[in-house]
Amino acid sequence: MFVPCDRGGDSAGSGFKGFTLLMPAVSVGNVGQLATDLVISTLDMTKVGYFYTDCLVPMVGNNPYATAEENSTELSINAEVYSLPSKKLVVLQIRSPFIKNKYRPFCQTLLSWVKSSKCARVVLLSSSHAYQRDDEQLLGTPLRYLLTPDLEKAVGGLMRELNWKEMEEVAAYPGINDTEKALHIPGGGITKLLFTESCSKGIQMAVLLKFCSEGDNIPDAFALVNYLNEWLQLIKSESSTDASSQWKIPSSWRLLFGSGLPPALF
Repeated sequence: MFVPCDRGGDSAGSGFKGFTLLMPAVSVGNVGQLATDLVISTLDMTKVGYFYTDCLVPMVGNNPYATAEENSTELSINAEVYSLPSKKLVVLQIRSPFIKNKYRPFCQTLLSWVKSSKCARVVLLSSSHAYQRDDEQLLGTPLRYLLTPDLEKAVGGLMRELNWKEMEEVAAYPGINDTEKALHIPGGGITKLLFTESCSKGIQMAVLLKFCSEGDNIPDAFALVNYLNEWLQLIKSESSTDASSQWKIPSSWRLLFGSGLPPALF
């Protein structure tokens, strides 16, 4: 459930009617979470509350978007909500993995909140194992999208204008029955469950994902957030500059791979 904080103002109290909810899946390489970090940091979004749930591993840490010593000691937890009313955007950032067998309760709670807060649509940033692609998925861009039927009616034409590739269905039983197809998102965490639940509940949802491997996934995060920006136009892209350079890297990324090697080693 959503719990507003003091800084939330009117948007926290009156819901997010007509807003787009952006959130990551906890998936391979944490690409969705890194891309979400870039959105929050670049747009300087205000924290308006948190998502109280027993489905995520508890965690607490310093402010990941600290810009000065004064706000570096603010605490952050496993699921926080940020808002930018000027763009009708609300972001749910998830910072810890799911507890075993808690995927479905989380999806149900989340979609219930989406309906009660009257969000217009949900955009889920995710990723999938590159090594488990089939032959068709090896061709072209590693970026894919999925739309629920309700959102397909609204933006399906735009996606085709952007020349985006829809996530392909693959053989449900490879080598046994190649004619029966099914949606398969290995390494995608809650992605498939949340998407199918949204389809059945009539919620407008888009999934944007990237095929990738574990490692340094910062380039994957930039690719995914630029993909998102092609559609939502969160920041103005300058054709003469590298699109990735326009995103503000959070201060917390300095320790993404831990601290440097201790000088005593040399």
